[in-house]
Amino acid sequence: MENLSDNKNINRAWKTMKEYIKTSAEESLSLQELKQHKPWFDECLGFLDQRKQAKMQWIHDPSQSNVDNWNNVRCDARRHSRNKKKAYMKAKIEELETNSKIKNIRNLFSLLNRACFRVTQLSL
Repeated sequence: MENLSDNKNINRAWKTMKEYIKTSAEESLSLQELKQHKPWFDECLGFLDQRKQAKMQWIHDPSQSNVDNWNNVRCDARRHSRNKKKAYMKAKIEELETNSKIKNIRNLFSLLNRACFRVTQLSL
């Protein structure tokens, strides 16, 4: 590092050092990728933000109106998430049925395997 004089050499040395640190951390810690959300869950993030804001209002001012507001927003968020999940699962089941009807066995079993894998992940 002491021999580096210009900015380009310093930046290049930093990039290589950064890559070495990342690869050694991945090897030693065996870092995993972040879990991906389900497609139906992404539509519910707005409701979760509203729920969080309502809870923060209740924490700052624990009046009865804020408690009622927080309970209403919680129920709405839960209801919306439940409905989105049901719609998603219904669409997946219909996709399985159409693959079964048209005898598209490859897609049918790949969808079944993904669904069974998710179920086994949840039960662990």
